[in-house]
Amino acid sequence: MKLQVLKDNSGNQTGIFLPIENWKLIKDNYPDIELIDQELSQQERDLIDSRLDAIAKAPKRLRPISELLEELNKIV
Repeated sequence: MKLQVLKDNSGNQTGIFLPIENWKLIKDNYPDIELIDQELSQQERDLIDSRLDAIAKAPKRLRPISELLEELNKIV
C-alpha cells in the first residue's frame, strides 16, 4: 500500500492520500468503513455507558482475552 502523508505548513500531519485501488480493497474487507464516523444512537451510548459503569464498579472482573481463548481451546 503506497500512502502519502499530507502535512500543513508547520509540518503537522493533517491527512493521508491512498490510491483508489487500496481504498477499494479496504472497502471490500470492511464494507461498513464509510459508516465509521456516524453518530452513535442513544441506545448504543447507553449500552457503552452501562458497561463502563460495570467495569468501574468491579474492575477485577476484567480478564485478558487470551484467558478466554485458552479456556475455549480446552473445550474444543
